Amino acid sequence: MYRLGDKIVYPMHGAGVIESVEEKEVLGEKKKYFIIKMPVNEMKLMIPVDNVENIGVRKIISNSEVKEVFDILKEDSSLNKMNWNKRYRANMDRMKSGDIFEVARIVRSLTFRDNEKGLSTGEKKMLSNAKQILISELILAEDSSSEEIETRINKIISEN
Repeated sequence: MYRLGDKIVYPMHGAGVIESVEEKEVLGEKKKYFIIKMPVNEMKLMIPVDNVENIGVRKIISNSEVKEVFDILKEDSSLNKMNWNKRYRANMDRMKSGDIFEVARIVRSLTFRDNEKGLSTGEKKMLSNAKQILISELILAEDSSSEEIETRINKIISEN
């Protein structure tokens, strides 16, 4: 189980720090919630304590795994031949997994595609969300700032 101060990832939302545990009544039912402070946009989320396993909450990656994320961003990317609708659904499934390495692959491939051919509105939004999820976890894993991480990501991707 997670404790105050733990750095965790909530799939589709990103990484944050457990700031408190509060009991709230929702729809006539009292439940305990983790209050998560997100480093990007200073957002706070409430996650039901007894539901963290079901929704895929996990601890953030280690320093050695940070290098692996940046290595994925450095990999060569080629245009996926799938139509945008199938590609979007496949990428959405990968994002829902909460796997940081899959999120990094999405950022890499969508950025490459955007530079080569452009993206649909939905894919632009997905790229933006995936980048924010990636940045939020790397900020906490490296104890860095949003600007530093985003600059590193953009620099790595632009070099390919």
